[in-house]
Amino acid sequence: MPKKKKRSRKNPPSRSVRPAREKAILLCHDMAVYENFERCARRLFEVLRSAQRQRPGKPRRLLLTVQGHRNDAGGYDRDAIEIIRNFTLEYLLPYLTEVTTPFHTIGNNHKQRNDVPDELRISYPEDAEGFWYDVDLLPLRPRGTTENDRRTPPRLAAIADYLGMDPACLICWGTPVERAHAVPQSLGGSMDVRNFALLCPDHHRQAPDIADSEAFWAWVDYAEIRDSGSKWTGAAPEVQEWVRAHGGRTEPKDRGELEFLAAVRFELQHLYGWADPDFAGMSWDLLQEYHRVLEAATGRHFGVEKKVSTHAWAYHIARRRLAKRRGETTPLPSDHPWTGTWPVP
Repeated sequence: MPKKKKRSRKNPPSRSVRPAREKAILLCHDMAVYENFERCARRLFEVLRSAQRQRPGKPRRLLLTVQGHRNDAGGYDRDAIEIIRNFTLEYLLPYLTEVTTPFHTIGNNHKQRNDVPDELRISYPEDAEGFWYDVDLLPLRPRGTTENDRRTPPRLAAIADYLGMDPACLICWGTPVERAHAVPQSLGGSMDVRNFALLCPDHHRQAPDIADSEAFWAWVDYAEIRDSGSKWTGAAPEVQEWVRAHGGRTEPKDRGELEFLAAVRFELQHLYGWADPDFAGMSWDLLQEYHRVLEAATGRHFGVEKKVSTHAWAYHIARRRLAKRRGETTPLPSDHPWTGTWPVP
C-alpha cells in the first residue's frame, strides 16, 4: 500500500484569501438635551469634516444617540427627528459607510464620498415663524405642548433617567444637584420632566428665568462650554493632558471680577453673537423695550435681582423686537440657535 505523502508545514495547501476588510473610523455623537437641530447638525458636520481631514478616505461609521428630546406622545421631538431621519440619513450618509441611530443601522449602498464641503449651510422654509421665539407676543415657549396637571416636581432620578445620565450637573458634572426649571412656574412652566434640568447649586443660581425654554437650553449649552475646565479638575493627569492636547481647558476660569454690566456684555457677545456696532447702537428705545421684556417674560429665582443670564436674554429679545418693528434684516437665522465657539474665552 503506497504511503501518503506528508504535507510540509512550511508549504500549506494553496487557498483563496479574501482581502482584509479595511478598518473604519467610528464617529460618535450624543445629541444632548440642550442641543437643538442647528447646534447638533453643526457638531455632527464638524466631526465628519475633522475625520476626513485627519484620516482622508478612511471608511467612516457614525453612531448617533439622543439624550432627552421627547415629545408629548413619548417619542422623539421635532429636532431629534430632523437630525435622525433628515440630516443624518439624507445629508451625512453619502459621506459615510454606515449610520447607526436610535431607529436603525443603515449602510451606504454607494461608494463613500470624500468631498466633504468646507462649510455647512442650513436653510429654512420661507415661512419659518414657528422655528423661533415670537418676539411680538413674548409667549411661554415650552418644549412640550400639552397641558400638564402635575402638582409636584419629578424625582431627581426621573429627571436623570429622562436625560440619560447619572444625577450630575449638566454643565460641570458636579454634585449635589438641584432640579432647575427650564421655564419657571411663575411664568407658566409645568412640572413635566421635560421642563427640568439637573444643575449644581452654583449653576442653578446663574441659569436664566425666562419664558423661552429653548433659550434656556441654549444657555446651558453655552455655559457647559464656558465652564468646561471645571469638569476636569479631579481627573487623572493623563486625562487632563489628553483634554489639553485636543484644545480643551482643564482648569476653571474665574470671571468673578466682572461687574454686572460687563458680565451681561460678555454673555451678549459669546452667547447671542453681539458685535461692537450692536453695543454702539444702544438707545433709549432699546432700554424701553428691554424693560418691557423684563416685565412680561422674565422672573426672579432665589430672589436674585441682577441675574446676568436673564438680563442678557432680555436685551437680546428687545433688540430683535426693535429690529422687526423697523423692518431691519438680521443675520440668518432670526433667532439665536447658538452653535458655540471652543473654547469660550
